[in-house]
Amino acid sequence: MAPRLSAKSTPKRSRDNMYTKVKTEHYILVTIAACICYLNSLQCGFVFDDMSAVRDNRDLRPQTPLSDLFWNDFWGTPIHKLQLPDILRISQNLMTSKSPPPPWLREAVTRMVILVVGALLLFFGRVMVMGAQLPVFTKFDNPAAVAGVPARQLTYNYLLPVNAWLMLFPCDLCCDWTMGTIPLVETLMDPRNIVSVVFYLFFGLLMWSGLSSDDDHSEVVIMSLSFVVFPFLPASNLFFPVGFVVAERILYTPSMGFCMLVAYGWNLLLEKTYSHWKPVLWGLLVFVLITHSIKTVTRNFDWESEYTIFMAGLRVNRQNAKLYNNVGHALESQDKFHEALEYFLKASRTQPDDIGAHINVGRTFNNLQQYDEAEHAFWKAKELLPRPRAGEPYKARIAPNHLNVFLNLANVISRNKSRLEEADALYRQAISMRADYIQAYINRGDILIKLNRTQEAQEVYERALHFDSSNPDIYYNLGVVYLEQGKTTQALVYFNKALTLEPEHEQALMNSAILIQEIGNAELRKAAYERLQLLLRKGKVNERVYFNLGMLSMDDKRLVEAESWFKKAIEVREDFRSALFNLALLLSDTNRPLEAVPFLKQLLEYHTDHVKGLILLGDIYINHVRDLDAAENCYKSILDMEPTNVQAVHNLCVVHVERGHLQKGEQCLVKAAELAPKEEYIQHHLQIIRSRLHKLHSETSTQIQHEQSGSSLRET
Repeated sequence: MAPRLSAKSTPKRSRDNMYTKVKTEHYILVTIAACICYLNSLQCGFVFDDMSAVRDNRDLRPQTPLSDLFWNDFWGTPIHKLQLPDILRISQNLMTSKSPPPPWLREAVTRMVILVVGALLLFFGRVMVMGAQLPVFTKFDNPAAVAGVPARQLTYNYLLPVNAWLMLFPCDLCCDWTMGTIPLVETLMDPRNIVSVVFYLFFGLLMWSGLSSDDDHSEVVIMSLSFVVFPFLPASNLFFPVGFVVAERILYTPSMGFCMLVAYGWNLLLEKTYSHWKPVLWGLLVFVLITHSIKTVTRNFDWESEYTIFMAGLRVNRQNAKLYNNVGHALESQDKFHEALEYFLKASRTQPDDIGAHINVGRTFNNLQQYDEAEHAFWKAKELLPRPRAGEPYKARIAPNHLNVFLNLANVISRNKSRLEEADALYRQAISMRADYIQAYINRGDILIKLNRTQEAQEVYERALHFDSSNPDIYYNLGVVYLEQGKTTQALVYFNKALTLEPEHEQALMNSAILIQEIGNAELRKAAYERLQLLLRKGKVNERVYFNLGMLSMDDKRLVEAESWFKKAIEVREDFRSALFNLALLLSDTNRPLEAVPFLKQLLEYHTDHVKGLILLGDIYINHVRDLDAAENCYKSILDMEPTNVQAVHNLCVVHVERGHLQKGEQCLVKAAELAPKEEYIQHHLQIIRSRLHKLHSETSTQIQHEQSGSSLRET
């Protein structure tokens, strides 16, 4: 026995010495290799789940309290608490459904007790936060989860060698393996069952190799298998269904154990191989490292954008409708609606019962302003929803994203003002199916505002706050309700609350600034100015932002700045009615009436019915250009639209007087006085004209008398 023990201990010392010698070099080499392999990934942006998990995650915003991390899910949305009876019921079911542990685990009872107690504590904590029900997954997310016996069990077991093959030979990688990517293993006669059996045999031999030895071999094998198995088990579908078929991301940690097994196996081969074969083993190792590194670099290019990653997925699998949908989403985000529609239609043909595909088709038709086609697609999607049992209310468990069909259909229907009640019914149905459906509350409130039922809209938004008191959109919409009710002070309070929760909420920034400007509170103008400037810094080039900055500058008597803002607004939108008129008025009031004329003409080119613009232009023609014909045309244009417009009638009278037609002017002013008998300036001007007429009549009479007297003298 002594020689045998000595022989076993020698390799251990040799490996320890080698590890100590090259440890630092290994770290440096691995670091350099990783940097080289992933250097080109720096050019990639947020794609796929990164959008909702990182970019749109409210928990990652600076103003969000740190405590929200414990009460929100991975995506930053609230999840519900669970009562103690539910926890006890779940734990009882869990304990009674446990299978007896394998024999080899009994040898480590102490360690396992510690692990189990820790796991149960984590489980209870998670359940208290998350709730009693598992997330809602559809048959499209995980087809095997809704399959019968034995298809479900056979498919789940077949997925194990599929995952193992992805680690062993990561050639055909795909960002999404749901839907029809991997067909179900429906019978025992399916040849894929052989692969499952071979996998279990190989895995069993590997475990036996580790458990049947007491030396370093056992330690390395068990540790490596632990890294492979334990991180993978929760997502394996073996204990409870998950929301995917295969997901490459869950292999990240198991791949560490897999790499340890590969390295350890290669090292054993190197030790037991004759010296002349060792260069071959080194060459094979280098070949594997190079090929996998090249695969990593090329795969990084696939992750450059959403479009590239989903197109890469379609190159691997063309039976996955979700990939077609995601390519369509990527094109849709670039406003390429026609191209997006093609992929959405392919998705609906690949998976005809895919509710999401029909929703996407309808939404794209809506973006293309083909509203009849959009409504048809949404109705098709709604028909595919699970139907309620006879005599029971419609409260089936439906995936949250599928409930969007109610919102989209109602949005299309609400374009017709006569169908607002129908749209309201759809929103109420969506809320009845999911009480915490925040977007349904928001959209329903908007419909109620259009129906002039602002009190009901207020109640709807306040109800929504019970489910999500940190949603800035709800506070913003409550502000809109109060604004519709004429309660400007309360409206501003809710706009400000929305900005407290989300300082860059664009609609709240804009409308609160407009409201402050309209209220005329000088103390708040600075805040309004800063909010509009923030919109500009965000790159929101909007004519309304420029215009309201101009109005604020006008209120503060900063006329040069106001002129600049108005001109920028007109550059963005050349037919901007309010900006054109207010700029012309500013120029006229600052003694630059001739500079105002081009802007007034531009205004009237797009808005021929702009009465104030016609009046201002007529005044400039009279008082500065002295073009009475042009002024008369302006006032006559107004009277063609509004025959009783007092100001236009009066100013036309002024034109007659300026021409010296006093009697015509008097008749005109009499008409104006009849239209507005209480306007003192008209009566005053009428008296002036009559005085001038009387004086002129007197002078004329005197002249006639002198002429008659001279004539009689000559006759005498």
